[in-house]
Amino acid sequence: MRARWTTNQAWTLVRTVVRYVALLSLVAILSGSAYGGDALEERKSPMRFNWVTCEPNCHGWVSAIGIVTAETPRDFDDFARDRQLKGETVVLHSSGGSVNDSIALGRRFRELGMLTMVGVSVLTRSQPAYVSPEAYCESMCVFLLLSGKSRFVPEQARVRVHQIWMGDRADNARAATYSADDLRTVERDIGRLAKYTFDMGGTGDLLALALNVPPWEDLHELSREELLQTHLITADTLAQLGSASRTVVELAGKSKQDFSLITAAASPRKD
Repeated sequence: MRARWTTNQAWTLVRTVVRYVALLSLVAILSGSAYGGDALEERKSPMRFNWVTCEPNCHGWVSAIGIVTAETPRDFDDFARDRQLKGETVVLHSSGGSVNDSIALGRRFRELGMLTMVGVSVLTRSQPAYVSPEAYCESMCVFLLLSGKSRFVPEQARVRVHQIWMGDRADNARAATYSADDLRTVERDIGRLAKYTFDMGGTGDLLALALNVPPWEDLHELSREELLQTHLITADTLAQLGSASRTVVELAGKSKQDFSLITAAASPRKD
């Protein structure tokens, strides 16, 4: 009798768990979240790449959400291996990450002639995929944004910078101790970042704004004027290479909060 009661109780528990998981799945579907979870928290998790399809409204784009880690460049290579990503758009929502790995990833984006913008990809059941401009690009994400052949930042997006620092001491930078080797590492990485910035077409103003903000202060949010001054914005619309001719990816306002990526034919332009 004891064994039978325990078995019945176990099956009851299993059925309860199954119902609970099904309920959570339904809530996730109805919520219209891009890839599950809170987008604000996802930007602080390791970066994930997804291809967002928006046919028949447009061709699609790459969603890049999260921080850059030592594994991120390899993850992108794996993601890109079976895809034709030359000239495609990368939509960024990130809190930054590793300096050298962000530089490596940014150079991969530039080698592919990719376009960059700040935003969160949203998938819903009731309408085609679209990009929400309520997004963040912080710290090294700003330099990923710079890697785009063309770059766009919606007015609602927040782009913020600060100094690069030793990752294991950034949370308590003032109280931490540093060796001569630590200082050499920081100076070396600043040099690499400076070269990368100029290689990508950025300006010294971007480095000055970032290096002026220590990690124990709030990040500096770039104004629209500063975004233009630092060359983080190069166009009001994104230009994208099509198979036959150059096309324009326009950000058509669905509302003040949401935008759709829509492709329209355009005549070739001189770069």
